[in-house]
Amino acid sequence: MGYHEEGKWWVSPADYDPEVTEKFNFPPKIEFLDTTLRDGEQQPSIILTKDEKVAIAKKLDAVGVHRIEAGTPAVLKEDAEAIREITSLGLKSKIFAFVRNMAKDMQLAKECGVDGVIAEMVSSEHMLTYGKRWTKERAIQASVEATLAAREMGLYVTYFPADSSRAEFDFLLDIIQHVYEEGHMDSVALVDTMGVFSPEGAALRVRKLRERFPTLPVEVHFHDDYAMGVATTIAGLAAGASVAHVTVNGIGERAGGAQLEAVALALRALYGQETGVDMTQFKSLSHFVAQAARCAVAPTKPVVGDKIFLWETGLPSSLWMNAKDTDPLVMLPYMYSLTGQNEPYLLLGKKSGKDNLKVWLEENGAEVPQEKMGDLLQLVKNKSYAVKRDLTKEEFDELVKSL
Repeated sequence: MGYHEEGKWWVSPADYDPEVTEKFNFPPKIEFLDTTLRDGEQQPSIILTKDEKVAIAKKLDAVGVHRIEAGTPAVLKEDAEAIREITSLGLKSKIFAFVRNMAKDMQLAKECGVDGVIAEMVSSEHMLTYGKRWTKERAIQASVEATLAAREMGLYVTYFPADSSRAEFDFLLDIIQHVYEEGHMDSVALVDTMGVFSPEGAALRVRKLRERFPTLPVEVHFHDDYAMGVATTIAGLAAGASVAHVTVNGIGERAGGAQLEAVALALRALYGQETGVDMTQFKSLSHFVAQAARCAVAPTKPVVGDKIFLWETGLPSSLWMNAKDTDPLVMLPYMYSLTGQNEPYLLLGKKSGKDNLKVWLEENGAEVPQEKMGDLLQLVKNKSYAVKRDLTKEEFDELVKSL
């Protein structure tokens, strides 16, 4: 793959310069753990029913997501029932449950039929002391007992030390070391609970974890409070983490988490990393989750927004009309069809030019004398300014008739 792939994307040559790529340490295989059904639902005011969770899990499986975090069985009976139904579907995706480091939570997860657990324990001294009001020793002991119980049940264990981005690193390492040696973990997640990692900080901690535990896979679970969730997730993968925790549309606690669609597309086009997910289903998946979550997607949301492939302004509209039949990528960062979007089209409003006008006249089967085009364009601009948006077909028809 390269920076310009015909019919796919056209990005900066600098992205593929050896001076840049030689610094990467991506793993041979990158997997996604989608936590829409758990962390996504923790976004205020989002509640997903059992049937909605099952339907979303099916769609995530169809997209090719490798792991699905199906929920927390201890939260509500209906959540446990949803997880049980999801595990009974025979999906290709591995199914995980989110649990506290308690033996009874491990047992409940096992009864739900999951492949593994995401076992959470607070890992920063300040949050343990002032939030949970536990000692480090108590946190370690609880984690050791619970993860050993999970191993006895045959569950894959991802140890999930919450707030590990803000923890003093030696404090964090000490907890992980004890649980790794005395308890059990199949992988460890680096957790940016508060979304405070810079890409460089995230990469550093991934590298140091891999140096300390060279045979232990590292996963990254990063939030988006500084609008860096996608960037930090990719930085963690480039440093050697092998699993990215993501959500559809980036929904989740507070500002949300790393957006599945954006992480996957950036990995493919900007970094040349294949993940195996079917990106052509991203738009439909996004729409389905947005409806189920009763949480509208911003029209300019990266990858899945409704208006990211539209033009109203005159100059880019003209450039698009000139280039679209020769090579659409002259005017696009990536091909709209790559992510299941519709073909771009031109809007008509205050910033539009004569090419926008010509397209709208042709599509509406209307004719206006050439000498009247300037007058019509001015009417369009005035109307758009008055209503503070681009125009509808009906409004345009009225303006044409007024001439």
